[in-house]
Amino acid sequence: MSIQRVRSKWAKTDVLLADADLRRHVPDTARFDRSSVEAYLQKHGMIYVKPVDGTFGRGVIRVENAETAVSPYRFQSGETKYAFATFDDMYNKLISVKKNKPYLVQQGIHLLKHGGRRFDLRVMVQKNPQSKWETTGMIGRLGHPRKIVTNYHAGGTPMPLDKLFSSHLTQTRRTAFENKLGKLGVDIAAALQKKYPRLKEIGVDVAVDTKLHPWVLEVNTLPDPFLFKKLPDRAVFRRMYAYAVAYGRFKPRKRGAS
Repeated sequence: MSIQRVRSKWAKTDVLLADADLRRHVPDTARFDRSSVEAYLQKHGMIYVKPVDGTFGRGVIRVENAETAVSPYRFQSGETKYAFATFDDMYNKLISVKKNKPYLVQQGIHLLKHGGRRFDLRVMVQKNPQSKWETTGMIGRLGHPRKIVTNYHAGGTPMPLDKLFSSHLTQTRRTAFENKLGKLGVDIAAALQKKYPRLKEIGVDVAVDTKLHPWVLEVNTLPDPFLFKKLPDRAVFRRMYAYAVAYGRFKPRKRGAS
């Protein structure tokens, strides 16, 4: 039986919104159009515009309304920044910059920072050899200082959670927080499996705001486990790979391979 992949961000978001416990971890999300961009900017001040079907953070644009500025409407795509005096000017340019494909609009989350750089988290959840969902690893992604996405492919730096949270949580509170994230990952996997029964693994991208509330930015159904090779504890990746071999995503590694 092949491993199921779900590309549409909308499809995955709808599953989470249908669950009362998971819904509070989902940022406000709407289909991209003029009215949703305007309404969400007015409500949240900062939003993200994302392709409905996209990977590695490609095509993601951050849009802001800094009301007191001379040119209050701003957005950033890649490393390029734009500023406009009116919403109309900003929206017209946004249309020309974004790719010609379906997009969504999502509430912006003001992420925690480490060393002045924003970071988010990737939570890996897999079917273990007993066919039970298990959170097998977590890793932080420290954003490139000039970019809006934290992805490794966009210049983000993978880091262990203890370093990233060292100035935000005591060790005891961090352990409790990681347990909370682990349970959230398993709950998300279980909810998605009801609609997509051939799922075997998910990678949950989690933003943590300044009040330490976790927000689910995206759920990836064919996540890259090799990011976890960047952790000091190599056992985390070895277990992930072993589970992925067990459910058929990878072939067994040759003896002596790291």
